[in-house]
Amino acid sequence: MNIDLICQFGVTIFGITAIILVARKNKWGFVSGLISQPFWLVTFYINKQWGAFFVGVIYTFTWAYGIYEWFYKDKKNENK
Repeated sequence: MNIDLICQFGVTIFGITAIILVARKNKWGFVSGLISQPFWLVTFYINKQWGAFFVGVIYTFTWAYGIYEWFYKDKKNENK
């Protein structure tokens, strides 16, 4: 099994899971989305899709921001 095929499975499993969970307002969707990002980035790199690679980096930060908002922000405000 080559790396590109593994990445396609990762994109499919974690990407679809992320979309479903976020649509259901489940915070774990952001975690799944962040887990999917390395698979996306490797796929873009292998196929030399540099514009998509740049967008993938932005998505990585967006998923991480979602994790901050759902997991850490409320707890930080509760301590004030």
